Amino acid sequence: MKKHILCFGDSNTHGFCADPMDCADGGNRFNESERWTCLLQKQLGDGYLVIEEGLGGRTTCFSDPLQEGACGLDYLVPCLGSHEPVDLLIVMLGTNDTKDRFAASAGCIGEAMARLIQKAQSTICWSSKGPNILVIAPPPIGDGMLTSSVMPIMGLDCPAKSRELAKYYEAQCRLLGVCFLDAGALGCEFNQIDYMHLTRRGHARLADELGKRIPQML
Repeated sequence: MKKHILCFGDSNTHGFCADPMDCADGGNRFNESERWTCLLQKQLGDGYLVIEEGLGGRTTCFSDPLQEGACGLDYLVPCLGSHEPVDLLIVMLGTNDTKDRFAASAGCIGEAMARLIQKAQSTICWSSKGPNILVIAPPPIGDGMLTSSVMPIMGLDCPAKSRELAKYYEAQCRLLGVCFLDAGALGCEFNQIDYMHLTRRGHARLADELGKRIPQML
């Protein structure tokens, strides 16, 4: 059986493109030759199965009154069970958690990520090696978001909170014994329209880095 790599995230895992000029198809989703999940599959080859589980608006554990089904914690267990045996779970969440309507500090979002990790670790879904998790801190939201069309939905505090996520995630990952990657430190760039979605180059950069790291984790 192939190694199952489950990519659990939000619109940056789904492949949302805010700039049609940056997308080969001119739409609002990067295609299979552009999304980081698909590029990772190509890099790793036939011995691996990279599974896309990205949902726009998904949070770690916060229920969104404006979007049904966005709470990652509620969906995690059935998602893991659907794709068992899981050899590696990649979680990239947090951007949506910074929305003002959740009133969560960066520290609280770090605790929420820890809760998600612990739920995954306790789920019966893993291959013989046991729980294997990589948490990716998304790049910080750019300050340009504050003057963009999405600001009224996101809120004024998002960029500042997002800049703190990586340090809280890294600390939680260290405590819980899981791997950590800071996508912002890698230079995975966000677009200049909403300042919170990966560009085509950002997708490629993330896939390239993961393609180097994952074989060492499996």
